[in-house]
Amino acid sequence: MELRLLQYVIQIAAERNFSRAAEKLHIAQPSLSQQLSKLEKELGILLFKRSTNSVELTYAGTIFVEKAKQIVDMTEQLRQEMEDIADLRKGRIIVGSLPITGAHVLPDVLTAFRQAHPSIEIALVEETTLQLEQLTASGGADVSLLSLPVIDSSLTYEPIIEEEIFLAVPPDHRLAQSGSREPIELAEMKDESFVLLKRGQGFRAIAYDLCQKAGFAPRVVFESSNIETVQSLVAAGMGVGFVPHMVARSAQEGSHTPAYIRLKGKPTRTLVIGYRKGRYLSNAAEAFIDIFRKTMHSLSQQVPGK
Repeated sequence: MELRLLQYVIQIAAERNFSRAAEKLHIAQPSLSQQLSKLEKELGILLFKRSTNSVELTYAGTIFVEKAKQIVDMTEQLRQEMEDIADLRKGRIIVGSLPITGAHVLPDVLTAFRQAHPSIEIALVEETTLQLEQLTASGGADVSLLSLPVIDSSLTYEPIIEEEIFLAVPPDHRLAQSGSREPIELAEMKDESFVLLKRGQGFRAIAYDLCQKAGFAPRVVFESSNIETVQSLVAAGMGVGFVPHMVARSAQEGSHTPAYIRLKGKPTRTLVIGYRKGRYLSNAAEAFIDIFRKTMHSLSQQVPGK
């Protein structure tokens, strides 16, 4: 049984249509039908129920596709390993990133990585935490930049750095005007309005959990999918919010920049690089993880102003 036949069956199952599958596989439809019939004859069982309007998997076909995907994936991993052995200077990795990380860390990481490994190609995918975990678990991303907790049990991860979380307040807020640099109790903010990220983003869950541990549920007046919007609205006086160190350290002073207040207990979030358990990590991916760790350590030394 040839590998290409497994790929044919997987594509037909995905498309549920011989014409579309043949087009994706770049072969003629009659040839695809002929190859499938030959395979079914070899196996002695039908993989698909065919009718005028549809193509559906049989029970045997469902099992076949599941195993075929595993074989194709293992073959791809083997190919990657062989490429690494043949030429350590070449490679390609797909990196998943959260929007916050993509905007405030990846530019520095990518610059350092390209200087060290100019021949390695990086493809970037930016999604929410939940979508990134699903993408990484399915093999759609080699590694993903996530924050704890990682929910998907099929993923493992390497901790990179623990970064402090700051309270962002408007420049004219009493805490910003007091002149004190002493950390405050978050419980003092229970009557304030909050500007947070939308649900589905890891940092939103972290922020909400901080408030609950302080004994209150935040009164959310606005939600955004962009941390820069959160900062701008806080600076404009709409409310207060939370900002991780990487965002606070890169903020430029100006009319749309909030003041940053430290919290007692120094709450943090842990940034990790996640990947699927048991999946081969190429030398390129290992190199990316190493440079990401070094870059984050360097950025963590930059302290944001109040």
